[in-house]
Amino acid sequence: MRWFFTAFLWVVSSAALASDNLEASVRTEWEASGVPGMAYAVLDSEGIQAGAFGEIRDGSSTPVTADTPFAIGSISKSFTALAILQMVEAGQVELDARISIYLPEFAGGPAEAVTLRQLLSHTSGFSTRQGNVDHDSSDASETVLRDTVTQMAAWQPNHEPGLSWAYSNANYLILGAVIEAVTGHTYADYIEREILTPLGMDNSRVADGTSHPDMAVPHVPWFRSWRALEEAGRDRLYAPAGGVIASARDLALYLGMMLNGQDDLISAEHKTLMMTPVGGVASFYGLGWYTDTQNGLVSHTGLTPGVETLAMMRLDEGTAAIVFVNASGGLGFHETGRVRYAVALEALGMEYQPDGGVWGRRGLTLSFWILPVLFVVGTIVAWAKRAGLRAKSGLNGAFSLWFPLLVSLVLAWVCLSLIPGLFGVSLATLSIYQPDWVLSLWASAITGLVWAVFRLCVYYTPAKTLASTD
Repeated sequence: MRWFFTAFLWVVSSAALASDNLEASVRTEWEASGVPGMAYAVLDSEGIQAGAFGEIRDGSSTPVTADTPFAIGSISKSFTALAILQMVEAGQVELDARISIYLPEFAGGPAEAVTLRQLLSHTSGFSTRQGNVDHDSSDASETVLRDTVTQMAAWQPNHEPGLSWAYSNANYLILGAVIEAVTGHTYADYIEREILTPLGMDNSRVADGTSHPDMAVPHVPWFRSWRALEEAGRDRLYAPAGGVIASARDLALYLGMMLNGQDDLISAEHKTLMMTPVGGVASFYGLGWYTDTQNGLVSHTGLTPGVETLAMMRLDEGTAAIVFVNASGGLGFHETGRVRYAVALEALGMEYQPDGGVWGRRGLTLSFWILPVLFVVGTIVAWAKRAGLRAKSGLNGAFSLWFPLLVSLVLAWVCLSLIPGLFGVSLATLSIYQPDWVLSLWASAITGLVWAVFRLCVYYTPAKTLASTD
């Protein structure tokens, strides 16, 4: 029997060493990232290993733990998808049925032909920008979701259903309304009763419009530091698209259910369906999950103001990794992508490939920090050299006076419209996630226009008026 005990001790010591190595690697990545706090969990054949570093709120001395609830953002979409498939198995809905069957307000409207499957796979035709419309989410009433979706029934999708893929929160808000209409329960009540409670996710819930002191406090970047958002992460309206709140350890229980190959909350067949590409224009997305068939990975990220999350499963190994940070990443500075992906991939036995574009993003950010300073200096120089400015004449002189105004107008459009549009959001929404960067965009746009207009004012102001100011 000695060989048996020797082998047993070797397995135990190897597992302990692997655990220690992972914890050391996570600590290293966390310290390098600078985020206030993080939690992680790893699921494998040995069970769940979970841990955490940092603080719930920067400077609070209250530690983050593996049981600290985080707003998990768009990972919530998989919960909504799971709920729809539960309803499919109960005979309450059909995946390829039109949404107008379950939400009569869509009957006869522009999106009447959209199906549940198309909503689940983001092939409904609704755009990313439509999904990020700034609804008034201050209403915490139980009817806010249905009332909002009723307004959305008049929207014209950007594309015909099934012909394009576009990630859109609008799809999952509509699905949430379907859950409420068909079951007669609020989205939060259904998810908590049918998913969270059966799985024993005791430190998890759905956003209910109120603050909870046990949650990780979100933080947004603020010029190389962090600023806490005390009121974030409690929006009832967006719950089906991003409002599930869970701890890292609890989410590992959820991923374990997805990977166990058993019939429980839903059938094993439907679990596979969720994690299989829909195909066609959705060759990398299933039902509520991103799918990477080349590497055998199924994953989803989450982003709410001040919190970024990642859940990743390796199907061939039956393993999973979860990483939460209570901070929104900046652009080039204070980014959180590395800490999330490096930890998750190492935990799954895969290699993280660093993103080589970080210096380009830093250069872009720095340029918008520097531009306002240059424009202020340019305005001062224009006043100091006003005599030379007034001496301009002819076509070249007119060009050198008016062309800067055109450039400044274009810059203002880039800062206040084009850049937010590239993110698929309004400038107001972008400011929630990136307040320091949006402030620099405003500063660049305003100081650029002030500089250009000031030069013209100096040129066209009568010489006697200028002389009187000397």
